[in-house]
Amino acid sequence: MEQIKNYKDLKVWQSAYSLALSVYRRTKEFPKEELYGLVGQARRSCVSVVPDIAEGYARKGTAEYLRFLSIAYASLAELETQLMLSKDLEYLKVTDFHGLSKKKDEAGGMLYKLKEKIRSFV
Repeated sequence: MEQIKNYKDLKVWQSAYSLALSVYRRTKEFPKEELYGLVGQARRSCVSVVPDIAEGYARKGTAEYLRFLSIAYASLAELETQLMLSKDLEYLKVTDFHGLSKKKDEAGGMLYKLKEKIRSFV
């Protein structure tokens, strides 16, 4: 079993970080008029997941940790909606949509499992 020394060792943090990088890369290709619309919203949603996981871990209190993980999970739901809109508006290729959705689902699944595991200790 791997030793967790800090939040960067968490697989869920690594997954969310990778997702954020991918969203930033894909949204570079969006129309300039979406810079403050879908681009900004999608980037804020995905990038907030990473620090919420880190902050929750750093707080050390179980209730606070769960609260920050829940906020991160909600941000993934926001991102999902923004990805759907981006695909339907044809700013995002279907293949890119599926790739980003898969990464989002992986991070979401890990977040959900982590929340359940922490709850089981309470």
